[in-house]
Amino acid sequence: MIYGYARVSTVSQSLEEQVNELTQKANIPLKNIYREKYTGTTTKRPEFSKLLKQLKSGDTLYVTKLDRFARNTREALNAVEPLLNNGIKISVLNLGTIENTPMGKMILRTLLSVAEMERDLIVERSREGKEFAKKNNPNFHEGRPKRKITPHYQAIYEYTQNHSYNETARAFNVSKSTVYRISKQIKNGH
Repeated sequence: MIYGYARVSTVSQSLEEQVNELTQKANIPLKNIYREKYTGTTTKRPEFSKLLKQLKSGDTLYVTKLDRFARNTREALNAVEPLLNNGIKISVLNLGTIENTPMGKMILRTLLSVAEMERDLIVERSREGKEFAKKNNPNFHEGRPKRKITPHYQAIYEYTQNHSYNETARAFNVSKSTVYRISKQIKNGH
């Protein structure tokens, strides 16, 4: 049986693009593709865990790129080696099939190390870019820009002066956390 695994860890990555590649290039039925959307730092992958329970000796697991297995070399090896040892082939669309042979394992370790190094370099360049911007751009600030205080926000804030946050949330049809955030923003003068 053939299965596919698609995982994104950032907003800029496309889950559907990976799914399309798996269906078109490897002819994997949609029902056999397990999809995961997570931030880059989480290691919990419930869909991958479900997939592992499905895989049997003789099956082939397809991914679009080797780094879709994990965030780092150790994590990927911990996921991939048991699969290979259980007779499951791993096919990486942009590389080929990795099998449980000494050469296959060496290639796997080498490729994972290179992928991890590339990710580390991207993070390092990003950090350096932010540091440069902080030093050379007086208007630079990290994160999302503050929301402008609109007349609607001002009305919500003024309503909180005589009403509870719950009452304000109901009156303006917003969440209590929105009322709290707006009040805090206006109190702090942002």
